[in-house]
Amino acid sequence: MSPPPRTQASAPTRARGVAKAARSRARAKATPKPTVVFLVRHGLTPTTGKVMPGRAPGLHLAEAGRAQAERVAERIGALSPAPSAIYASPLERTQETAAPIAKALGLRVRANKGLLDCAVGSWEGKSLKTLAKVPEWRTVVNWPTGFRFPGGESLAEMSLRAMNTMHSLVAEHRGERIVCVSHADPIKMIVGAAAGVPLDMFQRIVISPCSVSAVMFGLGGPIVLCVNSTGSLSDLVPS
Repeated sequence: MSPPPRTQASAPTRARGVAKAARSRARAKATPKPTVVFLVRHGLTPTTGKVMPGRAPGLHLAEAGRAQAERVAERIGALSPAPSAIYASPLERTQETAAPIAKALGLRVRANKGLLDCAVGSWEGKSLKTLAKVPEWRTVVNWPTGFRFPGGESLAEMSLRAMNTMHSLVAEHRGERIVCVSHADPIKMIVGAAAGVPLDMFQRIVISPCSVSAVMFGLGGPIVLCVNSTGSLSDLVPS
């Protein structure tokens, strides 16, 4: 007994299949790929951990900070695919940290004021030991959303500024990898916001000098790939 003859799909069925495949390809092409942002804190300065630096000019990296910057440049320079752009706060300590990274990537550093540290007003340049004794310090630590630096920026304003900067850069670099060299508190706030951590808990996040934190921004929301990393960056993929 011979097998039944093979039947071919009708013309309308084939047409629907072709149209469906075309729509799938169009959707895939229209959906932007996620952007990965590598957030780098500047290296050690002579006053790191001792003084509230704010935006005071003239604060440069210490010798140890320059060595840290060279090491983080090696780590980021080994990434594949390589980042396509590098941004940094305009302050000296961030620009000096960004310089060897830019050299390793063959890029130029783009200054971005959105990555600046908080404007701390009259607290700028004061000893952290002294500031820890003022009554307002408890608010800084325990209720950041309720605090504004005297004559300066509020922590809530800094958080909004930092995230708006991320949204702007992600929109400009869809599907790419970029590096942003900034300061401890803005990075804490970006990582915290990406992870859904309330602003009043952002002080629980540790961001060490020249550490790398990575956040992937896509249409489904951000994914925190690493925080405060000082090791290899080659395996940063969402699980």
